[in-house]
This record gives sequence, C-alpha cells and structure tokens, in this order.
Amino acid sequence: MPEIHFDRYYRYDDLTRLVQAYAAEFPNLVSVQSMGKSYEGRDIWIVTVTNSETGPAEEKPAFWVDGNIHASEVSPSSACLHLLNKLTAEYGKTADITRALDTRAFYICPRINPDGAEWALADKPKIVRSSTRPYPYNEEPLGGLNNEDIDGDGRMLQMRVPDPNGQWKAHPDEPRLLIRRDPIEAGGTYYRLLPEGLIEDFDGVRITVKPDKEGLDLNRNFPASWRQENEQRGAGPYPTSEPEVRAIVDFISKHNNISGGVTFHTFSGVLLRPFMDKPDTEMPAEDLWTYQKVGAKGTEITSYPNISTFHEFKYHPKQIISGGFDWIYEHLGMYMWAVEIWSPQKQAGITEYKYIEWYREHPLEDDLKLIKWSDEALGGKGYIDWYEFDHPQLGKVELGGWDDLYAWSNPPSEYLEKEITPFTDWLIWQCLTTPRLELFDIKSTALGDDSYLVQMAVHNTGWLPTYSSKKALEKKVVRGVIAEIELPEGATLKTGKKREEIGQLEGRAYTGVSANPWAFGASSNTADRAKVEWVIHAPKGGTVKIKARHDRAGVVNTEVKL
Repeated sequence: MPEIHFDRYYRYDDLTRLVQAYAAEFPNLVSVQSMGKSYEGRDIWIVTVTNSETGPAEEKPAFWVDGNIHASEVSPSSACLHLLNKLTAEYGKTADITRALDTRAFYICPRINPDGAEWALADKPKIVRSSTRPYPYNEEPLGGLNNEDIDGDGRMLQMRVPDPNGQWKAHPDEPRLLIRRDPIEAGGTYYRLLPEGLIEDFDGVRITVKPDKEGLDLNRNFPASWRQENEQRGAGPYPTSEPEVRAIVDFISKHNNISGGVTFHTFSGVLLRPFMDKPDTEMPAEDLWTYQKVGAKGTEITSYPNISTFHEFKYHPKQIISGGFDWIYEHLGMYMWAVEIWSPQKQAGITEYKYIEWYREHPLEDDLKLIKWSDEALGGKGYIDWYEFDHPQLGKVELGGWDDLYAWSNPPSEYLEKEITPFTDWLIWQCLTTPRLELFDIKSTALGDDSYLVQMAVHNTGWLPTYSSKKALEKKVVRGVIAEIELPEGATLKTGKKREEIGQLEGRAYTGVSANPWAFGASSNTADRAKVEWVIHAPKGGTVKIKARHDRAGVVNTEVKL
C-alpha cells in the first residue's frame, strides 16, 4: 500500500506522488489522468476507481467526488484520499466495496484548485478565496491592510487596538474574550479589532482591509444560474471562464454515466443540498424525497445535519448564492451534495447553532465554551492569549485571538482522520444506490422455416431509476435503455429494429414506507423491467449478439444461439 498519513496536509507534489502510487500499486482498480491544467499550469488529477476486469468505467454507473475548490480548504483533499485508500485497501475484503467496484465506478478529483492550495500550504501562507489568477483587474489594489504574519511566528492572528470609540471590550470574567460594547455604554476601555497585518498608505485615520488582487470564487463560475460580478462576487467574466471549472464541466458533461456527486468544502459541519437560489417548492417532489432519504442516511453515518442551502445556509437573508457545483443537478439531473467539513462549535459542545446565522448572533456562553475547548483539547493553540507587539503604523497593539488557519478553516491535523473517516461510508452507500442495468432473461424460440423469435428482458437492480432524477427527465439529458442486435452471417431481420429505445426503468427509490395497498407506487408493478423481441430469418443458424445500454445504468452484453 502507498504510505499515506491522515494527520497531515499534502502539498501538490506529494499529492501527485500519492495518487500515482495508488495507480501503480492497484493497476486493475485505479487509473489516473489529467483532467486539465490549472491557471498556473498544474495538472488537475482525476482518479478513476473500478474493477477493470468487470468492464471499463464508462460502461458502469458512476459517482463523482471532489475537494479543495477553495484555496485554504485543504481537508477536502484528505477526504478524497481517504475514500481512495479505503476502496483499494478493502476491495475483496468488504462486501459493499467489492460490489461497488465490480459493478460501478468512482471518479475522484482530490484537488480542483492546486494553485490556491499551494499558496495556503506554503511555509508563509497567502490566503485567497480560490484561484491565483488576478481578477477582476490585473493590478495590485492600492492601500489597505494586508492580512499577514507580521511577527514571524507562522500564524495570522488578530490585532486588538485600544480605541475609545472601539466596538469591543474585554469580558468581565474572561479578559481574553472580546464582547460587544453596549449601545449606550461609555467611559470604559475599548478596542478596535483588525486582522493581523501591515497597512499600506496609512493616512493615520482610515483603515480598510486590502482586497485580494485575486478575487475569483471558482464555486461561482459554474453555468447554472451564473450571474455577473455586480450580482455575484467572484463569478468570473463568463460561465466556465476559469480553466479549473471548465475542466470539471467538460469531464462531467462527457461522462453521463455519473448519477450523483459530493463536493467537499470547509467548514460548518453540515451536508448541503440544492437548491442554492430557490426554495424546495421548485424541485420535483420525487427528487426532494430522494434528497431527504439520502440526507437522512448521511446524518446517520456522519452525524452532520442535512439541510437545504437556500433555506438554511444563506450568507444574508436577502441574498442567494448561484453559479455553484449544484450545476450538476440543475442542468444534468445528477444528485449533488456539498459537505462542509468540521465544526469547532460542535467540538466545543455547542449543538444548537444555525451555521451562518451563528456568526451574526449567538450566546456569549458559546464563546466561553470555544475558548475552553481550545485550552483543553488544543493545548491553547487555537485561541491565543493577547500579547504586545510594536506595530510600525499603529504603535502598541496586541496580537492574539483565534488562529483561524489552525482551528477553524480545517480540522487541526490531530483531528483530521477522525473527522473525515465517516464520509467514506456515505460515499460508498451513495454509489451503490445508482441505477444498474442487468440481464433478466434471454431466449430463442424456433418458429419453423428457419425463423426464430429472440426475446431479451433487462431490469434495473439499482435503487435509483435509470434516469436518476426527475430533473434529468425534465432537462431531457438521459435517453432510455437502448437495445441493439447483431445478426449472424446470412441472417435477416423480419420484425423488430436493429437499434431501438425501450424506455426508462424505475428503481426502488419511490417505495412507500410500509407494505400497505395504497402506498406501493411504481414498486408494486414491473416498471423496473423492459422486454424487446425480434423475429430473425437465419437459414444457417448461428449466434445472435445483443447489447442493452443506458447512459447512467451501464451496459449489458449477451448472446443467444439460434
């Protein structure tokens, strides 16, 4: 087995070495190819995992997994590597994994944004939202505070600056904690809170945080509901303008065997589903029910809540998010989830919190719990006690507060493996829910006069229908099962077609919760099966070859002797 450790974060060269080592160690299960190049010219690796001896990946139902589209969100790469490691280590030992790789395929992209991740993982990190490409202008913004490590200790903390008009004051019982000043309070000791850094062109009065020269958000550059910069910051000049996003869109669009996918992000400790920009009432009811069932399984396995992005994960009540990876559901009808790995709140024992809303308003007891967690579980490395620093422009200030990169943006390395491990089982479970086309019956009956009736039946043994989602039907992106026949030499077709579409096949996804007469739905009949017949005139007899194929459910090859 390749030597991999889940208590560290890998830079690009090491990550490349690892995925290529898996391909070398498990050539029948793993292959690696470049999906495209990043802005700086790095290969974006896509790892295909399936048992090649049971057929090529493109002829099997498939599931997509990716991570690290945002620069500093590096634990998602680890979640992808954990899946790869478990699939290869336990193939032939664990029944579900063996069945998944024998009958299905995974496409895993562990690092969508290698350029941004290199900046985040550098010895002296620079943090941008996504790509390292300058946007919207190829010039340095003028003036402002640069968020950086100014005392050389490897951390980017906060600065508290004494200011009689400051918004913050020390907590009376825990002076390390800053709390809001009362609206009419006066006469105390107050602070202004700033990111650690130096200020360019400081006029002695005004301080603004300098915007990044690199203002792109790759997760706003996808085609679905894409909006211009004035409506959606970081969206890029046009959909898929960025090479990283274009590579993903091109790959997935050419692999319609994918029924669903998970994209890993940080942080909040939550499983997010579509829609991003509209309410659940706009979703086909059957798709919503499916999302609720899959989400419930995710919560059972990972303990993360499953929620709607639109209803429960808005950055502002009057704003929506668009141009994200939910494109695969909106345009292609592939089920998608965005997993936000890690929750410091949960680690600190805070169970009742509302993700984004928590940062606007929450009980002060939560902050005390978080500091206690840092002290006890992290050895004080998460929340740093304030210490004096002689700032070149501001004079005496104090540095301290939360070390965001260590405690919040990703799990601390010592917590990483425990945090990402449960997701692998959910991913495997989802892969096994995909539709699966299999042979039900094949036979030939002699009719006399060198004529034969050939009958073939196929069925969908997967949980999802062959079309995956009602959204896919609505968008007309999935054909029904295609049946093709190849005749032996000298034979002619009297009835039937050499190639014909025989429809979509239902799965078990819409089965009612109990076996009562009025709640069976499609599962109460044989909507999971299809049959096709041909009459063949074959004076020399021979063998008929038949193929049944479906974009998302796979391929069946069979033959029958006349």
